[in-house]
Amino acid sequence: MQNTPRSHTPHNSRRRQILGAGLGLGLSAIALGSARANPAVKGDLVLYTSQLLQDAQQTVAAFEQAHPNVKVRWVRDGTTQLLTKLRAEFSAGAPQPDVLLIADALAMAGLKREGRLQPYKDAAFDGFPASLREAGGYWYGTKLITTGLAWNTAAKMTPKRWWDLQKPEALGQIDMPSPLYSGAAMVMAEAFTQHPDLGWAYYDMLARQKTIAQGGNGGVFKNVSSGAKLYAVLVDFLAIRAAQKGAPIRFVFPEEGVSAVTEPVAVLQTARNVEAARAFVDFTLSAPGQELVSKQGMMPARAGITPPPGFPNLGSFKLLNVDADRALDALETDKKRFSNLFA
Repeated sequence: MQNTPRSHTPHNSRRRQILGAGLGLGLSAIALGSARANPAVKGDLVLYTSQLLQDAQQTVAAFEQAHPNVKVRWVRDGTTQLLTKLRAEFSAGAPQPDVLLIADALAMAGLKREGRLQPYKDAAFDGFPASLREAGGYWYGTKLITTGLAWNTAAKMTPKRWWDLQKPEALGQIDMPSPLYSGAAMVMAEAFTQHPDLGWAYYDMLARQKTIAQGGNGGVFKNVSSGAKLYAVLVDFLAIRAAQKGAPIRFVFPEEGVSAVTEPVAVLQTARNVEAARAFVDFTLSAPGQELVSKQGMMPARAGITPPPGFPNLGSFKLLNVDADRALDALETDKKRFSNLFA
């Protein structure tokens, strides 16, 4: 993720057509099939997103082609940086975005608790895991970036379950991202501590196994793919994409289940163009929107969408549920406990 915010305002439809064609994803065909696409939806739409820069460009281009009378101005940055920017705007009484597309549900839960989101109960959510919808319709998960187990092909033990990392072969050979730094690792920590068969006992075991927990997924990936460490807790796409290119790394969705960052989408309470914001929500959840997720190399969350090469079909693995409100209440205490374990 880049940390420099970028603001983008397309000036005309010709520019949007060039952008879509240049990305080489057939965005016109994707957008034209979009569920609930409506040329009557119009006006300016402001989007804040933590998507990768190219993914954000593709998403905006496809949405604008499905809704040619909407012009999107968008800002992308890391979720933490976007929330800092947004809170400053709230304090000034001038929040800018109509719609958010950010990394995880914990951030959305905080915004909902502050009264910053409005519900959209009629979003087109058919075919998605029920756990990806906030009960009141305040946000919807749009993809699955799961955290599972990776290993270097030089490893003698092939893990299938989370608890396989307690085996002697893994002692001193495990690397993992820290929830003090990584949002995906924080979601995993909250999913595990809410699970009766994992809980803090799992992290206690990792500490006894001399697991290194620091930084984000990028550094962990480098360590296990290079062989500096043989085992890793890691997000799926880094390992799967690298394995597809011949790197000596493999990935498994453990039998107990996996946590997932779902990149939820939500409409702000202060949205100026609610109709366009809801159309954006519907687009991200539509079959064409989910096909775009797959083309971007991420796991779509809607049933019936072909995943990228090397990824499993939805339903072939177990998702660990996270009660976002419960996690929000426990967040600071859990960070301290994790820090004490892996200091």
